[in-house]
Amino acid sequence: MRILFLTQILPYPPDAGPRVKTWHVLRHLSAGGHELVLVTFLRPEEREHLPVLEDLCYEVHSVPIRRSLADDGWNWLKSNFSGRPFLVERDDKTSMRMMVNDLLDSGQIDAVHVDQLTMGQFVYGRPRPGSTIAFEEGESSQPATRRPWIVFDAHNAVWTILDRMSKSSSVALRPLLTLETRRVKLYEGGLTKAADVTLVVSERDRECMLEAEQAFLDRGRLEASGSDKSRISVIPIAVDTEELKPIARQSGSLNIITLGTLHYPPNADGIRWFLESVFPLVKRRVPGSTLTIVGKNPPRELMKVAAQFSETVAVEGYVPDLTPYLQKAAILVVPVRVGGGMRVRILEAFARAMPTVTTSVGLEGIQADQGEHVLVADDAQGFADHVVNLLEDEVAQARLAVNGRWLAEARYDRMKVLTRLGQIYEDLQLERP
Repeated sequence: MRILFLTQILPYPPDAGPRVKTWHVLRHLSAGGHELVLVTFLRPEEREHLPVLEDLCYEVHSVPIRRSLADDGWNWLKSNFSGRPFLVERDDKTSMRMMVNDLLDSGQIDAVHVDQLTMGQFVYGRPRPGSTIAFEEGESSQPATRRPWIVFDAHNAVWTILDRMSKSSSVALRPLLTLETRRVKLYEGGLTKAADVTLVVSERDRECMLEAEQAFLDRGRLEASGSDKSRISVIPIAVDTEELKPIARQSGSLNIITLGTLHYPPNADGIRWFLESVFPLVKRRVPGSTLTIVGKNPPRELMKVAAQFSETVAVEGYVPDLTPYLQKAAILVVPVRVGGGMRVRILEAFARAMPTVTTSVGLEGIQADQGEHVLVADDAQGFADHVVNLLEDEVAQARLAVNGRWLAEARYDRMKVLTRLGQIYEDLQLERP
């Protein structure tokens, strides 16, 4: 099949959760013999990575994009007039609409793979397979073209992330987040209803997308007969256990490492909580312990908190190679309190045989056992206890490392996980009217 693959982020290098997921999906579809026509937004600093994707895909098209606070403010105002989510208004670019329409109207596309919710607007509402394009008056002599299948790869139910953020936010921000939550929920429900297949990464996300679809149906007073759980498939995020080898960690280390894109609010929130509420408890019991924070674009507030710990906390920002930092660390912490879907950094930690401590939110969507593959706590004292116990017990570190690596190979390797994706596209190809 020739698949038009629409993504909001350039899926290379695979150095953040959404990129990792999308990169492995692209690789799998390409290896399955599909011709991929990739259309992506492109930030100025990403242009150097295009050749890798051009080698993988049949065609690659890009639309330049820049973000600014002024643009965000304007898009927020537009969303209040349109009723669409701010996240959608922010990415509504005329150049992207024109490019997608031209590719679809060529009649050469068999399926559209919509990667995450903001890209759905560029195909939303178009006819399903078997129907035809409606041409403007005066163009009726042109031949009708059959529309492609639509596969909505939601990753996770975004509305649930916003819902959690609103409940833990300040009084000033809560009404804005509550409004955005409602808009995103209805929008995701509409995309799920319009798509032929929706993909999510966990069973919880499937239930939340069904809830969103029902909210969309109720809002429009539509019949609920189209709300079909079988149209929503769960395909977990995958990792490449051939590329991600176990780390040879430094014996006797008292260093703790945490990873994440730091301009993403749930990541920044979790690390700040760890710094303010957990790390001081660890320091009292293990005075020699240190913390390394790795991640792109750390916010100013986080830097201020980290500065209070003098030389015991290092904020490294973005690093191209994590290996040296992981080798110096004893354990990895993923202190996320708000989120959805699956945490790629936990799966990659398992693949790299890194002992890991996280929260119940952090472990959502991952079939791992507390105490065997990972340690889990939601309160500051319990989290600190796990960290201290691991720092003081290298045997316990080794046990988690071995078990985590086994789990990554057995359950989350990309060659096993993405078999289901290939089958979905085969089934669509067979159903072509």
